[in-house]
Amino acid sequence: MTDQVFTLKRGSAPLLISIPHAGTRIPVDIASSMTPIAREVDDTDWHLERLYEFAVQMGASILVPANSRYVIDLNRPPDGANLYPGRDTTGLCPVDTFNSEPLYPLGGVPTDTQIAERREKYWRPYHDALAGELARLKSGHGKALLWEAHSIRSHVPRFFDGKLFDFSFGTAGGESAPAGLAERLEAMVLEHGDYTAVANGRFKGGYITRHYGKPQDGIHAVQLELSQITYMEQTRPYRYDEARAGRVAPLMRDLVQCALDSLSSA
Repeated sequence: MTDQVFTLKRGSAPLLISIPHAGTRIPVDIASSMTPIAREVDDTDWHLERLYEFAVQMGASILVPANSRYVIDLNRPPDGANLYPGRDTTGLCPVDTFNSEPLYPLGGVPTDTQIAERREKYWRPYHDALAGELARLKSGHGKALLWEAHSIRSHVPRFFDGKLFDFSFGTAGGESAPAGLAERLEAMVLEHGDYTAVANGRFKGGYITRHYGKPQDGIHAVQLELSQITYMEQTRPYRYDEARAGRVAPLMRDLVQCALDSLSSA
């Protein structure tokens, strides 16, 4: 199903891959109010739909937005509350980039009315589709896995010191998925030997993971924040690296399968 807000490809397995920061479009009326840097959409989770092509063969449903996170961040709560109190983070309608570059001219940030309009036009349809697909999968299988696919540059001093782990798994501290799942995924990466990993570290899971992950109700949610250095070039024009991606994708498939297998044992 496709419209101006998202694309949903429905699968047959109890698995939904949500990629909320993959969009690159900025509607003309919004782009005209922004600074030139905004049009670079530097903070996109680049190429993840391509990297997760293996999930299509697994029978996964894939949900991808059309618009950039600069329009509205689909992984933030609708009231804009900070998911990491005391830490710097970007908001529901970001006003700056990860490098603290302004997305709007002085005095031009979105008003409360404009934010509400974007929430209804872009945020809510994505979440309606996400909730609806999870309900469909749960109805057909009894349980469902929501895999939140994210990526980020390996160095973003604004948000974390030094180099990010290659794989950062988040299950809201164990509340959005069965206890120990994030740690099992971390152990799989470390046993593989080529990458670093952490469970519920700096990235414990955003709004989508925390809101929809309810293992007691049969919905398990895992967020993977993947370091972009594992599969692409981290500077413009952000090229996909076939060799790196070819090495990391089989491991990612095994990780998703492990999480999917946890449905039957929970």
